[in-house]
Order: sequence, then structure tokens, then C-alpha cells
Amino acid sequence: MNVLSLFDGMSCGQLALKKTGIKVDQYYAAEIDKYAIQIAQKNFPNTIQLGDVTKVKASDLPKIDLLIGGSPCQGFSFAGKQLNFDDPRSALFFEFVRLLKECQPKYFLLENVRMKKEFQNVITEYLGVEPILINSSLLSAQNRQRLYWTNIPNVTIPEDKGILLKDVLQDYVEEKYLVGQELQKKYQGGNQLNPSYKSQANTIHNVDDKSGTLCAGTHGYANGYVDAKYFMNEKQITGVMKSNYRDRKPMNIHKKSNCLKVGGDIKRIINHEQRWRYLTPIECERLQTVPDNYTDGVSNTQRYKMLGNGWTVDVISHIFQNLKEGQ
Repeated sequence: MNVLSLFDGMSCGQLALKKTGIKVDQYYAAEIDKYAIQIAQKNFPNTIQLGDVTKVKASDLPKIDLLIGGSPCQGFSFAGKQLNFDDPRSALFFEFVRLLKECQPKYFLLENVRMKKEFQNVITEYLGVEPILINSSLLSAQNRQRLYWTNIPNVTIPEDKGILLKDVLQDYVEEKYLVGQELQKKYQGGNQLNPSYKSQANTIHNVDDKSGTLCAGTHGYANGYVDAKYFMNEKQITGVMKSNYRDRKPMNIHKKSNCLKVGGDIKRIINHEQRWRYLTPIECERLQTVPDNYTDGVSNTQRYKMLGNGWTVDVISHIFQNLKEGQ
């Protein structure tokens, strides 16, 4: 099978194909982020990188059997400004449409965020199939509602595995991830955030919950035992508290978490045994059902970013199960 992956990122599609047991002859990836490319090549050195999607032409490729992609979603997301197709990032959806027409693959899969029905209908009209809404919380420790447009037959909603944030936490992490006790006390009143920040407090996750949002250029936050370099200083804590207008409670590690996502300045913390800390990159990999240390080799900032951009691998593998049956 020859695969063309648009907006390939760190190649979660390739991870899902491998996990599903689907033999790939050639895997072509259109991606421009040098760090994501570095991680893809580290893990899948035979990946054929094509660069800018707008420069990719079917005439330069062999017959493509599967076209996949998750076009940039910032113009569609309820969390964004919802500029829809006027946003040049979301307009890249039409590159997927172009290559779908040019390549005429047997199968295709497009992933995107949950969006307004009017935007969703435009994509549906172009692709000719209705999307299926799957929440990653069914197969992972994070809530992540995504729409999947595909002609792969008989795709169903997976059963809930009941995975919680506490199930993906590391037993030991470096102290650098911890938030100091004095700062924690200053900004926390019991299980509530300091009342002085009530109208603008940010989310703090309790590790009993499914994990919180990963933002590009920011860290997820968690709680447990870690290395000192992950301590937040007072300025960082204040920024976290002031970066959102809503008052939220720490997440409970026995429940599900919010979505990992890219963009915005919301930073999240989890509370574990009355300690606050950042989520580690490995924990974030587990939230996306990516193998431990898959993203190792670049800075933590880039690891968090590409994980927030990535797919929940087990969801894609679930969809590909039907592709395997049709081989």
C-alpha cells in the first residue's frame, strides 16, 4: 500500500498503520515543520518527505492507495476565532481536496476539530461523506472530540476503555516538574483556586482526571514527583492563574480530562497528593497513545507542540482496522 499523508506532523498516521498491522510500501509525507520532520525520520527513516503541501503533485507520485491528513484547524475550532475558510490555515483543506481528486486513492481519511455545522457541511459536500464524531477519551486519558471524514467502510464508535489520567502518569519524574509548596499554597485554597483570581483563574488538573490541554509553546501541567527544573516560579504561576477568565477546579485524577490542543495561552496543572507539577513529555505522549519517548530528540517545547498537533494514535488505528479487513 502506498500512502500519502498531508500535514503529516510527527507521523501519527504511520504509527497507527504500524499498530494496525497494515503493510506500507511507500509512505509520502507533506510537512514543513522541521522538528516534526526530525521526529518522523527518527522513528520512520524510510519516510519520503515532500515538504510544502501546495507543491505536491499526483503526477510526481506512484498510485496512492490511501490519502490521510488533518488539515490545520485554527479557523474552525470553537476555541479559536472561527474564521472558517477565510483563515489561510484552514483554507489548506482545499489542498486535501485537490490531491484527493488528483490521486484518486481507494481510501481517504480527513480529521478535523468539532466545528459549526455550516463549516462541517462544506467539508462534507466536498468529500462526499458524512463525518463520524469520535472522542479520544474512549481510547485514551484525554477528552478530544474530533470529526473524521472517511470512505473506509464500517467505522464504528469504539468502546470506552476507561483510561484515566492517573493511568498514564509516571511513577517517578524529575523535580523540575514540581510547583513549590509555598506558591501552591499562595494560589490554592483547599481544592479551589485563590478567590482573588476567581474571575480569571486557569484550569488546574488533578491527576485523577483525564489530562488537560497542551498548547503550542506552552506546557501541560500535572502533579506528582518530578525534577526541580520543572518547578514553576511565582511569575509563571501568576501567569497561569491570570491566563483564563473562568474559575475552574483542579482536575480529579479519577475522571476524564480536557483536550490536548495547540494555540492559546491556557496552561494547565494537575494536582496529585496536594502537589502541583507540569505534565512530562512522556505523560503527554501517553495521552496521545504515542509510545514513550517517541518525540525525544527535540526540546520539550517542541515535543509539547507536536503532541498537541498530533492525532490520538489508537483512534486512527481503530478506524484503520476496517481498512485492514479490506486489504
